Amino acid sequence: MTTDWQFEVPVAGSKHLPPDARYMEALSSQGYGFEAAIADLVDNSIDAGAKDVVIHFLRDGDRLVSLLVVDDGKGMDEEGLDVAMTVGGRRDYGSQALGMFGTGLKSASLSHAGSVTVVSKVRGTRAAAPAGRRWTMERAVTGYQCDIVAPDYAQQLVDRYYDCPIVWQGTIVRWDQVKNFPRSGGGQTDRYLHRTINKLGLHLGLHLHRFLARDDFNITIAVEDVSTGTEYMNFGVQPLDPFAYPVTGHPEYAREFVATLPSLGPVTLTAHVWPPKSNIDEFKAVGTVIDRQGFYFYRNDRLVQAGGWNNFRQPEQHLALARVAVDLPDGFAASEVFRLTVKKDGVDTSPEFATALESAVDAEGRPFTRYMADADATYRTARKRTATSRRPVIPAGRGFETSVREAIEDELPLVPGEEPIAVRWQKIDNSTFFEVDRENRTIVLNHHYRAAILGGRRGGLNDAPVLKSLMYLLLHQVFEKEYSGSREKDNLQLWQSVLVTAARAELNRVADHD
Repeated sequence: MTTDWQFEVPVAGSKHLPPDARYMEALSSQGYGFEAAIADLVDNSIDAGAKDVVIHFLRDGDRLVSLLVVDDGKGMDEEGLDVAMTVGGRRDYGSQALGMFGTGLKSASLSHAGSVTVVSKVRGTRAAAPAGRRWTMERAVTGYQCDIVAPDYAQQLVDRYYDCPIVWQGTIVRWDQVKNFPRSGGGQTDRYLHRTINKLGLHLGLHLHRFLARDDFNITIAVEDVSTGTEYMNFGVQPLDPFAYPVTGHPEYAREFVATLPSLGPVTLTAHVWPPKSNIDEFKAVGTVIDRQGFYFYRNDRLVQAGGWNNFRQPEQHLALARVAVDLPDGFAASEVFRLTVKKDGVDTSPEFATALESAVDAEGRPFTRYMADADATYRTARKRTATSRRPVIPAGRGFETSVREAIEDELPLVPGEEPIAVRWQKIDNSTFFEVDRENRTIVLNHHYRAAILGGRRGGLNDAPVLKSLMYLLLHQVFEKEYSGSREKDNLQLWQSVLVTAARAELNRVADHD
């Protein structure tokens, strides 16, 4: 082995290697969730000074056709539109802007739509013409060809949203060929809208709650039939403040701690302890008991991470009540202590942050680690008051509704490191209602009885939540024991007999109804 290591790589010149047009495909494959993609568009509206933003689902009878995000912000002229539609287009982001990388509009939109059209109008005389551009994935990957929207259509689209919300200025982002819109109509479209709009409202309400709490900013989600003009839905998104508990869980909190980072300076941590067993949306809607504890990072009042300990420690059930608000300081990007993801759905932190937390203190000199102990103790004390000690259980997993899994995690201590119990429908002998697959840790339900149990509703991975919850409560101990004794076996036979009889009665009711 030689010792002539060179610490700098020598070069012999350079050459220009522009990106291949297929780079657009890579840009649109960054894993943007639907809600995060819409939130990215709303960020642009906020940066444009919008007071009202409308998220408009358009349907033609039973078929969803387009999705639009419309705002009354300052708008863009032709030159501004070209910059906005250029991948990584250079623009001067203000210190309080939510945009950062110059890719959000394109990557968020083309992750979910075959084409994205942007039409915008700047303030001026009412006769000032709007301008428009359109990216289609097909033309983007064959040479970065961006379409110029016909002026008459651009004006028509602006007129369509006149006074709702566009008056003198504004921008419209239109998605077509949306990838996760249902292919068939009927009830599938209605179920999709109900599920998607509910999740979207919660996501926007959470990540933009500081803006929505202001008197001068609103987000509306609406559904309209383009053929009849019928408006099926129109409601305002409500703020979902993850720190809006009615009463603190610990009398000494909220409390501010300061972590001093050598490369960045002081960073304030506002530590909160939620009251135990809270059922309000501000606590429950963030995620599981593991997901919703930890740091809530804000950048310019926009929530960019909701929970997680960022390698400071491992999440655990006893810290379920602990939430810490952190406003990222100006100039954080230059320090590389905090690195915001492109999708604005998380913050990567360097080891310097975790080290600084160990020595963080409040105004009275109490350490941040004391807060962690107080949050832990609050949770444990509440458990002792409200119930006898509950034995740890193996968690519920695939096939159970998310809210059911969360409820189990909230109510019962979990056996650490265990594979969750799954549940699925499968064809088995009709003399049995269920089987216990110990090897694959799965509760198998008889597919023969599925339609009767669902009452004619369409099935899915997480269907029949009540039945599956009851089956979990009956059977979780079977998986937690190495073997079943005579009493457990007798119980299994009893449950089997009663459930088969009940399921057959359901089938007979369906047959009589038909």
